[in-house]
Amino acid sequence: MQQIINFFIKNSTKLLFLLLLATSLLLTIQTHSFHRSRVLGSANAFTGYVYEKINNTKIYFSLRQQNDELAFENAELKKILYNSINPADSVEISDSKPIENPEFEVILGKVIRNSFKSKENYLTIKGGTKNGIHPDMGVVNSRGVLGIVEIAANNYATVQSILNVKSQINAKIKGSNHFGTLNWDGKNTGYVQLIDIPRLADLHKGDTIVTGGKSIIFPENIPIGAIDKVFVDKSSNYYTISVRLFNDMTNLGYVYIIKNNDIEEINHLEEATKDE
Repeated sequence: MQQIINFFIKNSTKLLFLLLLATSLLLTIQTHSFHRSRVLGSANAFTGYVYEKINNTKIYFSLRQQNDELAFENAELKKILYNSINPADSVEISDSKPIENPEFEVILGKVIRNSFKSKENYLTIKGGTKNGIHPDMGVVNSRGVLGIVEIAANNYATVQSILNVKSQINAKIKGSNHFGTLNWDGKNTGYVQLIDIPRLADLHKGDTIVTGGKSIIFPENIPIGAIDKVFVDKSSNYYTISVRLFNDMTNLGYVYIIKNNDIEEINHLEEATKDE
């Protein structure tokens, strides 16, 4: 207490000056409209600045929730798209009704581990059998194909990446019926190879490569990448095409797992046909 009293005694002149200055400023503001308006304007500007920063902070911390909500909405939109007559065409969403007995279901997941430096790369996703995820389901994101589910546990699943030398995905040139097999040579993470495309096919650099209609895992016309280079195998009648992926396989977040509700019926029918 004595130190506080000593502080006021020691700085009495300065404190008196500050008190008189504050009093004079207050009287000036109250008696002059111009000064009052300037002070109020500055106060409003400062208050607005503070409110803006607070609001930006709130928005930042709510981004995760907003991203989750958008991802769920995208899953529903993809379900509508994959069950349309022609997935390559635009689909009117505003008047869409719940789909009865859909061929494809779409399940939301998230990548929690991603390997891309070996010859046989895998993704680990959050989401498993408890969410309806099982082996041999296609995995995509907003940019295109990522891989195929290999093993599923209760809460997690592993996905054979498109960057895996064992990966084989049916693909075609968009707008044509020329099909081939998409695989990876284990070299560049930004490119895969499309083989067995006949030399009769009309193709050009920049043409889009999409999933083909011969797959029971992926719906037709899901984007994969664009033609970068075309190599001619002189010993055969087929092209080998270098495809630049639309996805950055080193930077993945939310994913969508595609369930074909007819896959068991198709597999049963094919097995029965082989037995005969």
